[in-house]
Amino acid sequence: MQPIQIGILTVSDRASRGEYEDRGGPAIEDYLDEILDCDWTPVARIVSDDVQGIETALIELCDQENCSLVVTTGGTGPAKRDVTPEATEAICEKMLPGFGELMRKVSLDHVPTAILSRQTAGIRGRSLIVNLPGKPSAIAECLDAVFPAIPYCVDLIEGPRIETKSDRLVAFRPKGK
Repeated sequence: MQPIQIGILTVSDRASRGEYEDRGGPAIEDYLDEILDCDWTPVARIVSDDVQGIETALIELCDQENCSLVVTTGGTGPAKRDVTPEATEAICEKMLPGFGELMRKVSLDHVPTAILSRQTAGIRGRSLIVNLPGKPSAIAECLDAVFPAIPYCVDLIEGPRIETKSDRLVAFRPKGK
């Protein structure tokens, strides 16, 4: 059986130009290494804060690389160049606003500015896209909150079966699934 392809997309002007070390993408990869109990391969990309570039990268990760899950980091704030949610919405068939709602709720326990974040999630074909904030410490907080629902969501869109290490994170699946 082939490893599950998981896209990791860092959205950052400075990181895309090499002026800043990407810490968000590696934080996502480390998190997934810690919780996943299945063969998986990261497919990493770094793009600037540009709607067209983000859309192109997301389409490539979903349609050409066949990533069943694409996790983005960065570009979810209120600044003019923060356009990751807009790019995600533009290329998705269905949006899943509950992901963003839960991530903001969890983040509010740590910082009052979490209400400024615009994380979201959506479905493109057989791919789930989840937008995370750019701050590495917030990545694990947000993923801990929403990841229990991710494997079942991927099941529902006919993606590969994602398994988690139950001693670290229990994925929800209805009984008998």
